[in-house]
Amino acid sequence: MGEAIKELLVIAIGSALVSNVVLSQFYGLCPFLGVSKQLKTAGGMGIAVIFVITLASFVTGLIYDGILVRFGLEYLQTIVFILVIAALVQFVEMFLKKKIPSLYNSLGVFLPLITTNCAVLGTALTNVQKEYSLLYGVVNGFATAGGFAIAICILAGIREKMRYNDIPKAFQGMPIVLVTAGLMAIAFCGFAGLL
Repeated sequence: MGEAIKELLVIAIGSALVSNVVLSQFYGLCPFLGVSKQLKTAGGMGIAVIFVITLASFVTGLIYDGILVRFGLEYLQTIVFILVIAALVQFVEMFLKKKIPSLYNSLGVFLPLITTNCAVLGTALTNVQKEYSLLYGVVNGFATAGGFAIAICILAGIREKMRYNDIPKAFQGMPIVLVTAGLMAIAFCGFAGLL
């Protein structure tokens, strides 16, 4: 029992910090750069991504083990995973539109883009490639999404503070954001010593 908890902890820390989906693997850069202008919006996107990736890890794990492997249809995994992710994002979009319209409006076009966010599909495929059990896959999905949320919230906080800085004209806008994201990626390399 203690060994399993240790393995789950290693997966969680590794997925969230050491192999951060945005800063190490460079998945999900579109919403990372596009929705990180305000901390409130970035937090909402982080929560939506946590929900979608965690649920997608669970559902794709069930479908992969219960249907695709059982009937020898593993070659369909990418298509099936994309369909599952699209359905989950549609569910999140409908929920936010009905229950939290202000967040729905502030996320704008980036909410449907979770469907094409390669971090979601990449996590589902990683779970299959590493042959994680359902529990391990869900923990990996939750930790990966948590790492995404951490990264996008840090960048949003920095971008909010940068508004008051005197930035050279050549670096204003996206260039300084990319420099900041690069520095964050370098800083996250320090977590490699944890594992």
